[in-house]
Amino acid sequence: MHRRRILLSGAASLLAAPSLAQADWRSQFRELRLGISSAENERDAVARQQPFQDYIQRTLGVPLRVFRATDYAGVVEAMRSSNIEFARIGPANYALARRVMGDRVIPFARDRDNEGATGYHSVAFVKADSPFQRMEDLRGRSFAFADPNSASGFAFPAYFLRRQGFVPEQFFGRTGFSGSHEQSVIAVLNGTYDAAATFWSNDRHGNIQRMTEKGMVPPGATRIVWTSPMIPNSPWVMRADLPEGLRRDWRDAVFAMPERDPAAFRVAASNASGVAPTRHEDYADVIAVVEENLARRRNRGT
Repeated sequence: MHRRRILLSGAASLLAAPSLAQADWRSQFRELRLGISSAENERDAVARQQPFQDYIQRTLGVPLRVFRATDYAGVVEAMRSSNIEFARIGPANYALARRVMGDRVIPFARDRDNEGATGYHSVAFVKADSPFQRMEDLRGRSFAFADPNSASGFAFPAYFLRRQGFVPEQFFGRTGFSGSHEQSVIAVLNGTYDAAATFWSNDRHGNIQRMTEKGMVPPGATRIVWTSPMIPNSPWVMRADLPEGLRRDWRDAVFAMPERDPAAFRVAASNASGVAPTRHEDYADVIAVVEENLARRRNRGT
């Protein structure tokens, strides 16, 4: 009864009275679960989703729990094993999900960043006071990737550096995985690595900018020396085996959030400006990049 009061309290401004089909999914799902693969540390990543949790409870009338796995692959495994219904994952992580789940995972939306773009870049960066000015200057130096299932933290830099003649396992003296985008920045600033890869949208939006805003790194501490081609923004995904009414209501809630609760959306989506429709075909190039990287790693053990 309490859940019904929550649902109906804002019905005039949020949703029409639920149909029988909508009520059916609520009888099966007393709560919903969202998995996230995030560049942030677990505390900040989960806290950032609190406004979204509140919004979903008001809009759909059921609680939402948010989970952040210890690595990107963990979110995919949670969805594959039906431990979560929905996820926000990176483009390369979607490629992994598609490989293990096929069409049982559905991408349906991606954020528009603070300038309205639906894509971003991988960048290689160094300490601002380092002598390295170009990628060529990093020959024989150490380089950190973030996670094997990160598009900007591994898949795109590994692929496009190789195509530009900077074969990572040959060009750099040492490579490794830091574990996360934030850890990559910290590793470069403390001298563990000479350079690293992370994500960047524009001068005001990206991993390093967000860490600066949170007081984790000082302004102007890093400098970009390489930028990848554009990567489609991270998809919102859902399981295809969910009831049609639930999939429809979740999709509608996500697309309506920027207008219905813009303040909450800005927090949950890291100052994104809106949501755009997306589909599997939008990630075809990402999947091709990931598959080639995987093939090379299997064949060469890199």
